[in-house]
Amino acid sequence: MSDAILFRQEGPIGTITLNRPEKLNALTKPMWKRLGEVARGVAAKDDVRCVILRGAGDQAFAPGNDIPEFPTERSNVEQAKAYGAIMHSTIEAIWAIPQPVVAMIKGICVGGGLEIAGLADIRICGVSSRFGAPINRLGLVMAYAEIKCLVDLVGAPNALEVLFEGRIIGAEEAKAKGMVHRIVPDADVEAEALATAQRIADGAPLVARWHKKFIRRLGQGTPLSQSEIDEGFACFGTEDFQIGYKAFLAKQKPEFVGR
Repeated sequence: MSDAILFRQEGPIGTITLNRPEKLNALTKPMWKRLGEVARGVAAKDDVRCVILRGAGDQAFAPGNDIPEFPTERSNVEQAKAYGAIMHSTIEAIWAIPQPVVAMIKGICVGGGLEIAGLADIRICGVSSRFGAPINRLGLVMAYAEIKCLVDLVGAPNALEVLFEGRIIGAEEAKAKGMVHRIVPDADVEAEALATAQRIADGAPLVARWHKKFIRRLGQGTPLSQSEIDEGFACFGTEDFQIGYKAFLAKQKPEFVGR
């Protein structure tokens, strides 16, 4: 199953690929488990400055969970709890990746695939991409950890619309609902996602991690501690700050070192 979730690093950019194109990258229980392992490994790599999440091939990011697996892996409450524990652990692992994450979305991005893509910080799709969560057709509930991904992505009113109707929607409506940030021609999705990742990787990596951390912290809505406020000035003590402002004054491109 390690071949069904791939990780490749090229310079400062790491790419996690859902690699089951013959099934549109439908997720199985072992895939969910392996995806969590890979996400935790990437999070620990200081030399990765940006992570790309993608599906193999051009037809799908992922259509969700593999339905033919249900009779053996999710056919009753106890099996579903065991399956859900793996899914939810993986959702937490992806959410906890400290580096910026870019979702490269080609084609279908539905159900569990939408949950995974929704955990990315930036989502880029093609004009023919399709989105939704038609699990009401399966008599299937989106559990708390999964539904939080959808609510965080589109807000509670839109999440209810998505779940109640079970419609598959196009890229423009998905963008209007906040599911994606950017729509490009289908043939340009990969290039745009890679260019986005490279722009992120060219910036100071500690700054990117701090910005991700700070924005999430502000989303909690509780008062900041003094130590948290002070952390907003920690960048001035980094080597990258020295590199950055000196390069700006010298009209040169900064070469950040992540320290």
